[in-house]
Amino acid sequence: MPALEDLRALDLANAQVTLWAIKGPTGAAAEAPHFSGRWVDTTDEVDAALKEILAAELAKIEEVIEYGLLAQNNEASALQIPTDETHAGLLLDEVAAELDGKKASQINHLLNSKFYVAKFIVGDQIAFAVRKTEPGWKTKKAASFRNLYFADQQLAIDDRPHFELSKTFDFIIFGDTILVRNKGAFESVLRYKSTQREDFVELQAEVEFLAAFVDVTPLVEYVGDNKIQLRRACAIRDKGHYRDAEFMQRLRQTQAEYGLVIQFNGDGKIIATPDTCAQIMKALLDHRLKSGFSTLVYDVQDTTPVQV
Repeated sequence: MPALEDLRALDLANAQVTLWAIKGPTGAAAEAPHFSGRWVDTTDEVDAALKEILAAELAKIEEVIEYGLLAQNNEASALQIPTDETHAGLLLDEVAAELDGKKASQINHLLNSKFYVAKFIVGDQIAFAVRKTEPGWKTKKAASFRNLYFADQQLAIDDRPHFELSKTFDFIIFGDTILVRNKGAFESVLRYKSTQREDFVELQAEVEFLAAFVDVTPLVEYVGDNKIQLRRACAIRDKGHYRDAEFMQRLRQTQAEYGLVIQFNGDGKIIATPDTCAQIMKALLDHRLKSGFSTLVYDVQDTTPVQV
C-alpha cells in the first residue's frame, strides 16, 4: 500500500491548506469533463479541521483493493486506481494555482458548487482530497431556511451564509494514484462512467463478441445507460470469456447444472432475449459458481482467482 503509506507519512500538521469549490463536471456526457473552480480564504480553524478529517480518513483504511468495474470497498478499505486512467488531470489543472482571478469574492462563487477539493501542500508533495457538497451548498436549499444559533440559553438568527463541511472525503489524489473511499462519488465527479460507455460501444463492435450471439440487440437494450450494467458489460470485455472456445463450450454443456436457461441456436450462438439477458451477463462474467464444499450454487460480485 505505497500510496497510503506515503500519505500517512505526510507532515499534515505543517501542511499548507487551500480549499477549492468546484462547479462541474459540465459538457457533453460522452466528452472529457470541464471544471470551474474558486479558491477560498479559510481560517486556521478550518484548515485544522480539514487536516483532522484527512488524517481520520486515512486512519480508517486497513486494506487497499485494486479498482475494478465490479470491485467494492467497505468502511475499512479503499479502492486504488492510477491517476492517468481517469480525468483527474483536468481537475488538477483547474486547482493548480491560487490566482487572484480565481479567488472566491462573493457568495455566488460558492453556491451550487458540486464538490470541493482540499489541497494539502507539504514541501514538494501535494495531496488533493475531494468531497461532494452537501445540500446546503445549493441556492434553493440555502434560501429555504433561516439559520439559528443557541447561546445564553436562547435561539437567535444568524443570517451569515452557511456551508457544510463533511467529516469524510470521497477520494484522495496523490501523485500517480487515487484512493477511492466512495466509488459512486468518484465516478460522478470524474465522469468515469463515460469511459464505460465508450468501452461498451467498442465491445459491441468487437467481432468475437458479436460472433457469440445470434443478435446482440436485446443485450444492448438491456444494458442501456444503466451504471451497474455498464460496469458489468465492461467487465465482460476485460475478462473476455466469450473469446475462449472451451469456456463457451462448457457453458453450453453445463449451464442447466448451474440453474441457467440460456438458449443457443444450432451453431452454438447465444439467443439473447429480454428474459435471459441477466443470466447471460452472469455467465459471461463467470459469476455463477458452485462451492466445492457445500455444493451450493452462488452468484458472486467479483471473482479473484486463488493460487493453490
